[in-house]
Formats: sequence, structure tokens, C-alpha cells
Amino acid sequence: MKNLNYLLIVSAFLAFSCTNKKEQPMTQYPVTEKSDHVDTYFGVDVPDPYRWLENDTSEATAKWVKAENEVTFNYLDHISYRDKVKKRLEELMNYERVYAPTKHGDWEYFYKNNGLQNQNVLYRKKPGSNDEEVFIDPNKFREDGTISLAGTSFTKDGSLFGYLISEGGSDWRKAIVMDTKTKEILGDTLKDIKFSGLAWKGNDGFYYSSYDKPKGSELSSMTQHHKLYYHKLGTPQSDDKLVFGGPGQERRYVWASLTEDERFLVISAANSTSGNELYFMDLASDHPKLVTVVSGFDSEQYVLENEGDELIIQTNLDAPNGKVVRTNAANPTSENWIDVIPETENVLNASTGGGKLFAIYLQDAKSKVIQFTIDGTKEREVELPGIGTVYGFNALKEDSYLYYTFTSFTTPATIYKYTISDGASELYIKPKVAFNPEEYETKQVFYSSKDGTKIPMFIVYKKGMELNGKNATYLYAYGGFNISLTPSFSTARILWLENGGIYAQPNLRGGGEYGEEWHLAGTKMNKQNVFDDFIAAGEYLIDNKYTSSDYLAIAGGSNGGLLVGATMTQRPDLAKVAFPAVGVMDMLRYHQFTAGAGWAYDYGTADDSKEMFEYLKGYSPLHNLKPADYPATLITTADHDDRVVPAHSFKFAATLQENQRGPNPVLIRIETNAGHGAGTPTTKQIEQAADRYSFAWYNMGIVPDVAKKDM
Repeated sequence: MKNLNYLLIVSAFLAFSCTNKKEQPMTQYPVTEKSDHVDTYFGVDVPDPYRWLENDTSEATAKWVKAENEVTFNYLDHISYRDKVKKRLEELMNYERVYAPTKHGDWEYFYKNNGLQNQNVLYRKKPGSNDEEVFIDPNKFREDGTISLAGTSFTKDGSLFGYLISEGGSDWRKAIVMDTKTKEILGDTLKDIKFSGLAWKGNDGFYYSSYDKPKGSELSSMTQHHKLYYHKLGTPQSDDKLVFGGPGQERRYVWASLTEDERFLVISAANSTSGNELYFMDLASDHPKLVTVVSGFDSEQYVLENEGDELIIQTNLDAPNGKVVRTNAANPTSENWIDVIPETENVLNASTGGGKLFAIYLQDAKSKVIQFTIDGTKEREVELPGIGTVYGFNALKEDSYLYYTFTSFTTPATIYKYTISDGASELYIKPKVAFNPEEYETKQVFYSSKDGTKIPMFIVYKKGMELNGKNATYLYAYGGFNISLTPSFSTARILWLENGGIYAQPNLRGGGEYGEEWHLAGTKMNKQNVFDDFIAAGEYLIDNKYTSSDYLAIAGGSNGGLLVGATMTQRPDLAKVAFPAVGVMDMLRYHQFTAGAGWAYDYGTADDSKEMFEYLKGYSPLHNLKPADYPATLITTADHDDRVVPAHSFKFAATLQENQRGPNPVLIRIETNAGHGAGTPTTKQIEQAADRYSFAWYNMGIVPDVAKKDM
């Protein structure tokens, strides 16, 4: 490899001011060395000239990251109103946020943030009391907030507390146990836990899952098999007992939980992000053995609760929208299931509390909740505060009330206390945010995709906005992994709206908004449907004068980053600005990195068949860049992202910079000491949002209202 000190040329800029101009500053990108590396798939040679960027721990990659960040932040630093944008975001974010309490032992525990704290603080108080105390403050883990609380679990009596921490945004966790009365740390810290919670069995120990941690760079170490262990308090981690995942039980994802009475250990095992096997062990038996409930990976199911020997299960087996069944532990296979809540036309997500079943339905991506008895008799539809999204509706069997949270695009997360016996909801906490939701409106439209499929989309904007095709519009979507995008509140988004922007959120195929059939319609050889749905959303907004190509920004993260990357390559003329965040950009090699092999259910792999290889290569963002006039692009990733590794974004950025033929900038913003997004400190959230919005407005030639203040 040639001397990268010579090749990595730091960007030089022409002088420019950040007024309402359409021209962009000249940007000289670092020269990224190319190799002659070629892979061969089914007799087809595929060049991979930036393969060396996959080594995220090399000195050469570190120099490239530094040079690219210098280019990016020099550009952003010259946007004169960026500091005002950041200041306004700080004002908007600076309000007290309290999250719904959960009861453990004699205490109710809840998270709270005073506004600008980097991490939420876990508090507790006695039920009915206003006297609260700090239980654990993650902001004290590390001054810059880059160590976050990444999971918590209490024993049934609430006397012991286990919590997981993430360092620098990594998916790898450490587990620590605390006595809740004395707040004393008990035993040693467990290390190298990944994709797991802690499932307590009494006060003696807990179950957790992890992988054998790879040596060296994770980019070249594909993690394959997840293993379930039992850790007995007071013993070294090296003595932990393997429960599931040994020879003959190799699975990529293994998850454990216990029923509330701690009789049944429930084990979910999967080889991809969709579909799971279901097992249980009756721990009340003198010789617990593994019992199969569902084998194979064609459906998803989990145990909600048990009633003695009866297991209550949610499943989508032969019910794409989901249903609740019950079965006896003596013979639990699907042939012996009895429907408790049958499948409906709406997607179901069920929970339990106070001895009741709560069916949370998605009705055109909006929440609807019905309360049932445990045997499936409908008691009432829960009256919700409005059209939006609810979560919560779970509690212990003995509880007479629970807390749930309601949110919408213009309603911050608001907590209600719900009395289970009569269905009465009372306001518990409503946050005070520095904006007036009455000034905005949300509408839901249905537009036609390329093949005629009707796709729903939420559109949010200021009341009275003129639809003249000149409104800055932020089009955000995901479209994958059975994940549903529902109405939710974002403080940062208010900045965009209050400065005359439009926010649009379509529910693309590949998501879970209309059940498993909707999901499958956007997977494998149907993945192009997702991109067509997104492109059609942009065209709808343009055709109906909400915006135009000169004022449209497209955005998405992770699988949504793939969405933006594919859209850019297929329709570089659609939008003025593109924000592909932590995206899956190399569809031929994604399964070679960390957890990527588990995504094959949605994507397929280039190794499956020649047909699958050709299909993936046909839309892979990295492999479809060619000389063209691309949108102004701000790629974002993080150096500690061990889920969608930064190599995807690194190689995409280098290739896009090489192929950009228009005047729009192509920048990559690489967050250091950060991961895939979870646990991002508040200060970094503000900085990232300020950079995105400033970049969008500047490249659209718009001076936002916030920039005109005090001028």
C-alpha cells in the first residue's frame, strides 16, 4: 500500500458565506487508495477496490477517518447559522422527561432526565409517595456520557438488581449486580454479553446469552452461535453453566425469560431476525428437561404468561397478523393449541397485567387497545387520549393498576395511570415542551406504489402552510425486518417543523404495519418493492406540491440507510439531500460481518444462488454507483458500530466521492467512541441533529427562521 500520509489530502475550501445561495463551496476530498481486489461470484468478477477500509483497527483506516472528518467538519463549521440551530435544539431539549414507572418489591422505579443530561437517570419512590431518590445515575459512569445503561432486571421480590452497561455504543455488554437496599455491588462484573437480557431465577442467579467473543477485529470474525448460560451469584463467570446452544443446538440468537411464577424457563432460538423456535423447561420438576413447543423458523411466538400448567402464547403461526393461544405444558405443540384471541385484520401485540390480557392492535399504523379476560372474553376497548402510539399495558398479576405511555408526532411521551378493574385512565405526567402542538397538523394519506399497492404515509406540518412546491421536506422511512413505524414524538423534529419544514413518514412494505404478509412483500426477491414504495412517496409529495426535488431530503438509518443508498443510485434526481445513516451498503458481503448473517431472512445472501447474487448486486448501493449528479449527501456512521460495521459507510463514501459529477457535496460524518445509536448521549444527539438540519437547509438554499433571529 502506498504512503497514505501522502494520499490522504486534507480538504481545501474556497471562501464562502452561509447566505441564501444555491452555489456550494468547492470541496476537495481525500484521495482514497484503490486496490485491484476482485471477488468472484458464480463466475462473475466483482471488483472491491476499497476492501482495505474493512479493517477498522488499522492505522491506514484511522488516517482516512481523520481526513474525512476534517473535510466534513470544515464544511459544517462554515455554515454560519449552525450554532443557532444547535442552540435552539438545546432549548427544545431542555425539559424534564419522565418515563413510566414499573413496580419491583416495595418500590416504583422510573427513568427521568432533567433535560440536557447525557443519559437518563433511574429513580425510585414508594407507591403513593412524592419522595423520590436517585437509584443509579449512568452519567457518573463516565463524564462524557459514552457509557450507558443498556438493560435492567430485578428479582421477583425486588431485593436484587442486575444491570447491563454499554461502552462507546458497543453491542457488547457488561453485567453488574446490586443489592437494592444497600446499593452495594455484589460479586464480579460479568463480561462479553451480547443481545441478551438478564432473567432471574429466585435470588440465586440469572440466565443470560452471549457469543464467544472473537479475537482481533470483528470485521473479519463472523459471530455464529449464541449460547444461553446460567450464572450463580458468588461464583466466577468461568463456572457458568451452559443451558442451551451447545453441539446440536447451534443458533445465532437465543433468548431466555421466566414466567412470573418462575416455574417455566422459556427459551426462544432463531437463526435470523424473523422466525423462532420455542422451548421451555419446567423448573419445578426434579429433573427439568427441554420441551419443544414450536420447531422450525417459519413463525414467531413467545410465551406471555402461564396459568398453572397452561401456557399463554402469542404467535403468527397460520395467523400472519398474530393471535393468542393457550396450551397445556404436558402436550404443548401447535396441534393442541386453543385460540384465546383469534387473528383479526389488524396486527396484534399482546401483553398481560392484573390477570388480564391486553391486545394492542395496529390499525393503519395507529394504536388500538382492547382488554380481555385471561380466557379471551372481551371486556372493553381502552379509551386512548387520541390518534397515536401507545406502549406499556403490562403489570404483575397482583397489580390493580398499570402505567402506559401515549405519544404522537406532536405529543411528547405522556404517561397515564390505568385502573384495570374499570378501565379508567388518569393523567400521570405530561411533559412541558417549549412549543405549541396546536400550531401543527398531522394527516395520513394513501398513495400508489409502482405496482399499484396502496401505501400509507403520515405528513406533519404547520397549519396553514402553502403547498407551493418549495417547502423543505424530510422524508424518513425504514421498510424492513417486520418493524413498524408508528406516530412518535421527536424533540429535534420540532425544530424542522417550526422553521417551515414538512416531515413525512411512509409505512413501506418490509415493515410490520400489516403483518407478516406485508413484511414478506419487502424481503429477498421482493426487496425492490421497498425502494419503489419510497420513491413513490417522494413522487407523491412532489406531485401534490408539498415540495419539489430541490427541497426534498431523504433519510433512514440501518436498514433505512440501505433504503436511502438504493434510492440515491436508482433515482439520483429525486431529492436534493440524502442522509444514509449507519447503512447496510455492501449487499454482497454484509453477512460476513458481526451479526450480519442473521439478516439473511430479509435479504438473502450472495452465496445462496446465482439468481440471489444477481438480485442483490442489482440494488446493492455500493455496487450501483456510477458517474452521475448525486444529491448533497451526509453519510453518518460510528467507529464503534459493531452491528452495521462502519466499513459499509466507509466504502460507500469513497465510491460516491469518486463518482460524484455534480456540484453537491458528498461528506461522511464519523462519530468516535459511539455505536449503532442506542445510548447516544444527549450532547451528541443535539450535535448530530444540528449538523443534519443545517446541511439540508444550506444545500436547499434556505435560511431557516432560527437563523434570522437577532440579525
